[in-house]
Amino acid sequence: MNFDQAFTKLLGHEGGYVNHPNDPGGETNWGITIAVARANGYTGDMRDMPLDVAKRIYRSMYWDKVQADALPAKVRYAVFDAAVNSGPGQAARWLQRALGVADDGRIGPITIAYARQADPEALAMKMLAQRLRFMTNLTNWPSFSRGWARRIADLMEA
Repeated sequence: MNFDQAFTKLLGHEGGYVNHPNDPGGETNWGITIAVARANGYTGDMRDMPLDVAKRIYRSMYWDKVQADALPAKVRYAVFDAAVNSGPGQAARWLQRALGVADDGRIGPITIAYARQADPEALAMKMLAQRLRFMTNLTNWPSFSRGWARRIADLMEA
């Protein structure tokens, strides 16, 4: 899966404008929080944020940060989706823990080498287990659990 394919798939989970009172990210459009949008130079109304701005942000802040192109094809979307949902550092730690390497939150040559040697299906399942376990401990789990659980289940079936 390449970035364009991953972005299209991601939009199935990250829809349009939302401002849920239990979401610590506040205003969000295309899954991009207002803080991330502002940090990346978008100054307009969040309701009007163009899709191409979101795509650029997803590429630089999430896909490239987790070095998705260097990861095995069957793992890269799970890592990218985790980065979008919980941040690149957390996604890297889940991947690293699933691999049994030091979990420093940065995907570098050692993590990539181990990921390339691992069974991709088993690795993805271990990582998703790390992710689900983490998410069930979040204070806003009661508000978002159904959507998050479905999202992880979709990844498990893919």
